[in-house]
Amino acid sequence: MADRVTLSEAEWKAKLEPFEYTVLREKATERAGTGEYDKFKPAEGYFSCRGCGNPLYSAQAKFDSGCGWPAFDRCYKGAIETHVDASYGMRRVEIVCAKCGGHQGHVFEGERFTETNERHCVNSASIKYVKGPPPSEAQAAGEEAVTKRKM
Repeated sequence: MADRVTLSEAEWKAKLEPFEYTVLREKATERAGTGEYDKFKPAEGYFSCRGCGNPLYSAQAKFDSGCGWPAFDRCYKGAIETHVDASYGMRRVEIVCAKCGGHQGHVFEGERFTETNERHCVNSASIKYVKGPPPSEAQAAGEEAVTKRKM
């Protein structure tokens, strides 16, 4: 991705609130049901990375999965990168912002909540709601399901 954001850890700590830093940079997870965007379902707008402002998800991609975290079934094309996360004795697919590498959460497949068959389980501390249309670059890229790509 062009315009990659690379800051030192000291710069990230100065830019982010302490808990945002812990989630985005140290891969922590907020407790289920505690995030500001868990039950928030706007009719318009988009969600961007709280670390760098990169548009990640449209409001239309958000759905209530009942898992206790904001859930999305697709992201803007090229907005998210995936990595295998083998922590805690299990295999999961971690999702990070493609622009700054900030930890967003994990993506799960096969639950049949939506047509894409994906649930991007995202920390509210990792994202920021923005009212209005996304930047034209994000709109032009469209949206995609991330697990359909090879990992």
